Amino acid sequence: MGIIKRGKAPTPIFFRKLRNAGIAVAAVSGVLLTAPVALPAVLVKLAGYLALAGGIASAIGQAVTDDRAKQ
Repeated sequence: MGIIKRGKAPTPIFFRKLRNAGIAVAAVSGVLLTAPVALPAVLVKLAGYLALAGGIASAIGQAVTDDRAKQ
């Protein structure tokens, strides 16, 4: 299955929710990382980890396909 076909294939409900939550976490961490005020170093480091986790969660959520839809 090609990458384009896999990206367009139907995604199970759980993984859609996972993908959306990952996007939300990445967005919140992006806001924290680009905040115009000085934030504590711990918060900036945590935001970096959240951005990574959100990106991974959204990528996994998008990559999973529902094979039962084809049958």
